[in-house]
Amino acid sequence: MKRVSKMSVGELAAYISSHLRGLGIDVVLSGGSCVSIYSSGKYVSEDLDFIDTRFATPREIREAMSAIGFMPENRYFKHPEVDLLVEFPSGPLAVGKEPVGVISEIEFSTGVLRILSPTDCVKDRLAAYYHWNDLQSLEQAVLVTRANDIDMKEVERWSKGEGMSDAFARIAPRFAHNPDP
Repeated sequence: MKRVSKMSVGELAAYISSHLRGLGIDVVLSGGSCVSIYSSGKYVSEDLDFIDTRFATPREIREAMSAIGFMPENRYFKHPEVDLLVEFPSGPLAVGKEPVGVISEIEFSTGVLRILSPTDCVKDRLAAYYHWNDLQSLEQAVLVTRANDIDMKEVERWSKGEGMSDAFARIAPRFAHNPDP
């Protein structure tokens, strides 16, 4: 097994996710670290946000994370070998007002990572843009769209459900698939 300090973001997330799953704690990666993975590192997140889909107790999570060297530090978990923090935001697993329907799995040498699909990652970032005017999240959504096959009709449908049809119409041209040279 690789040292934690030598793992990529995806490898570290898969390592943690697989360890937790082995203890009956089912988590799905969401947030900015999904953007890091889906943009091949063009965006760098400072934390891993795992949504616990089975509602483990804080004690169960603390014990599981401590077993692999992650110690609680305020609302995060910190490992002495990496700067990346791990957080367990409260569920449910949703993008905006809608539950996540598709969970992707990516296999790494360190385990299997359950992660938002690229399309749901875009919706997650757009939720922050729509509801908090977070321009950085809009840029993250664009990065994911340019590097992955995204179901833009689904994003448009979801945007309408969020009451953001007009906002989506304004930003839709930014999602034209123009891969970087």
